[in-house]
Amino acid sequence: MMNWEERRQIVKVANLYYFDGQTQAQIASKMGVSRPVISKLLNKAREMGIVEIYIKDENAHTVELEQQLEKTYQLQEALVVPAANLSTEMVKHALGKAAASYVSKNIKDIKSLGISWGSTLSKFVQEYPYEQHRDLQIVPLVGGMGRKFVDIHSNLLAYQLAQKMNSYCAYLYAPAMVESKELKDRLIQSEDIAMVLKEGRGVEMAVVGLGNPFEGSTMTDMQYLTPKDLDSLKLAGAAGDIGSRFFDIDGKQIKHPLNDLVIGLDLEEFKKIPQVVGIVEGAHKVESIRAALKGGYLDVLVIDDVTADLLLHPKKITN
Repeated sequence: MMNWEERRQIVKVANLYYFDGQTQAQIASKMGVSRPVISKLLNKAREMGIVEIYIKDENAHTVELEQQLEKTYQLQEALVVPAANLSTEMVKHALGKAAASYVSKNIKDIKSLGISWGSTLSKFVQEYPYEQHRDLQIVPLVGGMGRKFVDIHSNLLAYQLAQKMNSYCAYLYAPAMVESKELKDRLIQSEDIAMVLKEGRGVEMAVVGLGNPFEGSTMTDMQYLTPKDLDSLKLAGAAGDIGSRFFDIDGKQIKHPLNDLVIGLDLEEFKKIPQVVGIVEGAHKVESIRAALKGGYLDVLVIDDVTADLLLHPKKITN
């Protein structure tokens, strides 16, 4: 049992440190002991419950989730935005803003940036600030011609982002997915397409979205995926897609005819990019995100707090 004098000393040190704002060195000098002794007493104050530290800010919850995600999935960085009482559209804008802030702060020495496609990425481009990056090239990482949802295609997003950054971009004049392997082989041998794909493989940073092919899939809405395709993807064990390439629950690219019809980077090529920033929204994508992280495709994850919580605590997911 600790005697009264020892306990009194701990309380006194805690008061001087937390309420008076004195440094450990100042307290040590005042009490005639070494600074490590003061540090040890402050630790004891926390261990014994004499001092309890609370961070009273709405960001405390999201910062804790970020740290847990970084530790659990060996991420370079995680950015978690609060989603309480926000519509899906508002959450996507918040994610886009967070991702734009991250890229803006980390792009100074980068000469090439790759971008995929999708509704969340379009919010990233919308939220990106106007800057000067004259030596930077923006490269689309997957094809995207078509009549539907043109506003979220990689070529348009690359162009719009280049406008925001006062930089320049390449264009990948090809569909994201073609009808046959023969057509794909002919197209990727075209000098223009081959050159852009080569530039895509060499980007220093990439910004990508991530999909669940079976729920809320833009590829299904665009009619790139038919009900028959979805059935065969399910049989093949597809869990998610990045850049229109499908991977399984372990994050491995699946052997499926659709993966052979995509004009864009394959998943192994994504892994070779020095930094891949993934922007993802929605609880329906939890297993897809977990599989992508297992596969090692993402270095930075920008995510909402509800999805982050489910990613860290799988038992919370109810059937």
